[in-house]
Amino acid sequence: MDTDVPFFERLRERIDRVDSVVSVGLDPDPDRLPAAVEDADLPRWAFNRRVIDATHEHAACFKPNAAFYEDPDGWRALEETVAYAHGKGVPVLLDAKRGDIGNTARKYASILDTVDAITVNPYLGRDALEPFLAREKKGVFVLCRTSNAGGADLQDLELASGDQVYEKVAGLADLWNRNDNVGLVVGATAPEELEAVRGLVPDLPFLVPGVGAQGGDAEAAVEYGLVDGVGLVNSSRGIIFAGEDARGADAYFGAAGEAAKRLKQRLNHYK
Repeated sequence: MDTDVPFFERLRERIDRVDSVVSVGLDPDPDRLPAAVEDADLPRWAFNRRVIDATHEHAACFKPNAAFYEDPDGWRALEETVAYAHGKGVPVLLDAKRGDIGNTARKYASILDTVDAITVNPYLGRDALEPFLAREKKGVFVLCRTSNAGGADLQDLELASGDQVYEKVAGLADLWNRNDNVGLVVGATAPEELEAVRGLVPDLPFLVPGVGAQGGDAEAAVEYGLVDGVGLVNSSRGIIFAGEDARGADAYFGAAGEAAKRLKQRLNHYK
């Protein structure tokens, strides 16, 4: 992949090529891996390879979540996964939700030498995110209004200005977008907030989780998540574990491919 091209330009090209805004979440929970990969040297990598083979024609992006790789074999599996996805021409967004200060933030940001984009936590402010934002060719998705039910505990709080916290985050992210490499994470399980955030930041692409197993609003995800056709709608468990009741490895991973295809078609219906 041409990493000299800014992330959102590469993402646009990928979306146009496969006619899809589907982000496939690669979260290989060791407790849910099928028997077909259990005896592999790196079971998570073996699983991801089969999922990528089954879904890449329908994927605008692959989104591994760092939580499933934070051990020695896991990082090896992640490196193999990223290289394999790139070999298929698909960008990789690491869902790591990083946010820290000083040399710690710089070290966290070094993962962008390997992946194309990352999710970050804005709670510590601009200086914590600067090492990520400074990577002009990389995508930086700032957590704004997340898809989990508990997100409202903090994100919906009203500030003295009258804004809610998630609205303030959206505004700050817009200011931080000096390199045109910033997007927002806004969940499909809160469609009213999704619409509200789009009204505040008309030019930022969104990563919209929650459409798969969490049952989020696919129509709202497309209507408010995309900017000139650019954005991502993620499903993880709803795709990669779609074949859990299937018999045999081919049927198992074939079900993942069909789930990705169905989601692509469902989302394209609203484009």
